[in-house]
Amino acid sequence: MNLRHDKIAPDQFFFKCTNCGDEIEISLQDFIRDKLPQILGIESEKLVLAYKKGNLKFYQNRFITALQFRKTVGKIESGTMISLHDEIDVVRGFPKIRRTLMLGDTLKSHFSKEIAVEEKMNGYNVRIAFINSEIVAFTRGGYVCPYTTKKAPKIMDLTSFFQDYPDLIICGEMLGTDNPYVSHYYPEIGKLGFRIFDLREKLTGKPLSIPKKGEILDKYELPAVKLLGMYSVDDPSQILELVKKLGEDGREGVVMKDPQMDIAPLKYTSSQAHDDELIYAFKFPFDLGKAFFFSRVIREGFQSYEMKESNEEMKDRAQRLGESILYPMIETIRTVAAGEVAGEDLIMDADNQQEVEEFLRHLRDLGVIAVALKYEDGKAVIRRVHQSTTDKISNYLEGGLY
Repeated sequence: MNLRHDKIAPDQFFFKCTNCGDEIEISLQDFIRDKLPQILGIESEKLVLAYKKGNLKFYQNRFITALQFRKTVGKIESGTMISLHDEIDVVRGFPKIRRTLMLGDTLKSHFSKEIAVEEKMNGYNVRIAFINSEIVAFTRGGYVCPYTTKKAPKIMDLTSFFQDYPDLIICGEMLGTDNPYVSHYYPEIGKLGFRIFDLREKLTGKPLSIPKKGEILDKYELPAVKLLGMYSVDDPSQILELVKKLGEDGREGVVMKDPQMDIAPLKYTSSQAHDDELIYAFKFPFDLGKAFFFSRVIREGFQSYEMKESNEEMKDRAQRLGESILYPMIETIRTVAAGEVAGEDLIMDADNQQEVEEFLRHLRDLGVIAVALKYEDGKAVIRRVHQSTTDKISNYLEGGLY
């Protein structure tokens, strides 16, 4: 029996059977226990328990009514959305891409013969899907992003693509200096842009192969991340040199993929990208510093070793690393000592004040403290406040104990 959703409330559904036309009423909990396991191919007990724990939650805004996976449940990734509209529609979450520390040894053990190397760009990971006759953008965690939902169709012509491929998800990065999430300058992007790194099936999350993805994106003139080349797993030196050059050019790194996408991809980033992340983290050390610190330092150690750096090269790396940690932290201490908050100002395009308020609500859903400082001429300045850093630095400056 195929069910079509007709009306939704947090505690009940009203469905119509597309075969017989009969109306069927079912509670949300019964839907999770009886119907959702059939759709996802996962045990009912896991879904019921996830709902009770709050790892599977009812989610609703003006774009979508859905069930949201806050955490991974069995084979279903966090960020997966179950749209509850005219049809039950699944948008699978984006899987975590693992990182290699020793590039050469990992390539040989993880991949088979040849790998496609794509550029990893410094932006904000989103998925774009066609849901309930609308193009909707989702964050990594499964929240609808109102900003990207509006901007993506203006940056790219998505109408023809989704007419022909409604069951695919576009996975990509929002980029540019006017990106209100991650501001990074790319000469070819400028203020705002988008680059696609995967096309995946909605229901299964299965990615299309590199050749098939390229063929489709070319056909619809959709912007892809740069394919840097095809490389043998037996010669990692070329990729190491490539990453080193990317870092010198202020770029992030690479993602290495099996051309058929039958093997999970891996990522590898430049030393300069690690420094940039540490600079950002230690501007707000009591909000982000600990989470960022250890893994980046570990990456630096293994990368220096594998690249067989000279004493002078190691000294240069160590100096950059230390400056990335200490300088931004001192700057923030001075800021708070002057009576200001530890925060960052984000720029976003907005047609009206209502869009600004909607984006602020979205940030609050993500657990971000933010206020609008001003709005004029289609630009909003939004201050993201890092409260823990502000409070703790203030306390220590006043003689509080650490």
